[in-house]
Amino acid sequence: QVQLVESGGGLVQAGGSLRLSCAASGSIFSFYYMGWYRQAPGRQRELVAGITSGGSPNYADFVKGRFTISRDNAKNTVYLHLNNLKPGDTAVYYCNGRRSGTSDSWGQGTQVTVSS
Repeated sequence: QVQLVESGGGLVQAGGSLRLSCAASGSIFSFYYMGWYRQAPGRQRELVAGITSGGSPNYADFVKGRFTISRDNAKNTVYLHLNNLKPGDTAVYYCNGRRSGTSDSWGQGTQVTVSS
């Protein structure tokens, strides 16, 4: 089982930026799709952005133009660049990996807090 470990969260003022990293213990080519989800208190977990093994990204409407997902295959790492952060972006951000024929892999999450 490939483990996923997120890092890069923290406290930032509105308008600021962060870069989240999701490091895999094995090759990320084993995942046909990797995504970043977030969950705020009292709310359901929601997809923020994802990227296929071929490098095609997709974004939730609420982050288009502000967040960018990328991957470094040599480092087995997926990144989420968060720009122009808003207080509504405050949440725990989780990395997810999908492989055929097995359950999804999830990281432990990293907290992002945006102050106004």
